[in-house]
Amino acid sequence: MQSDEVIWQIINRGHCSYKMKTGGATFCRNKYNVTGLCNRSSCPLANSQYATIVEERGIAYLCMKTVERAHKPATLWHRIALDGNYSKALKQVDSLLAHWSRFLLHKSKQRLTKITQYLLRTRILMREKKPRLVTIPAREQQRESRREFKAQIAAQLENSIEKELLERLRSGTYENLHIKSLKNYSDQTQGLNFDSRKHLEIEYEDDPGPGLS
Repeated sequence: MQSDEVIWQIINRGHCSYKMKTGGATFCRNKYNVTGLCNRSSCPLANSQYATIVEERGIAYLCMKTVERAHKPATLWHRIALDGNYSKALKQVDSLLAHWSRFLLHKSKQRLTKITQYLLRTRILMREKKPRLVTIPAREQQRESRREFKAQIAAQLENSIEKELLERLRSGTYENLHIKSLKNYSDQTQGLNFDSRKHLEIEYEDDPGPGLS
């Protein structure tokens, strides 16, 4: 025969793998714990009759444990899928836990409310468009940075050359060379007469046709 009080004394005073102590409170990491606290009324191991709400893959389940199932650990928890509508799910919990303790009924409703709010926020976040994260290889990124650096240096060099040429033109550095080149061109083309052209005259003899000779 299972004794809940003996089990709780062993868990409370000894070691429990689900117990987690913090600075001011003691929590329970068992997924079937209806409150998340480690105490006598909330412990799923030390209560032969227990009920809680569990969420799996977006569906809320009402899990119930009775003393008649204690000898079968594989089928210890009886799971019932709750309706997706919040009000209908509350009515299901009220009808299934009508003859259970008020503590379990109240805490199960609270847990169902939190799970429903969590699922609603999850659906809203899934509908929102999020930027897609794309990884860039380190070698490719270094290669692109080197190319940008070289292109920037080449652009600065071209700008400096263009600026220097403009300054020289403004200062008249190439003025004498320009005048000298024009003078040489005029001297070379002075003796040429572009108006006199020789025409090649081609005389064609009249070729009489056959029978006219």
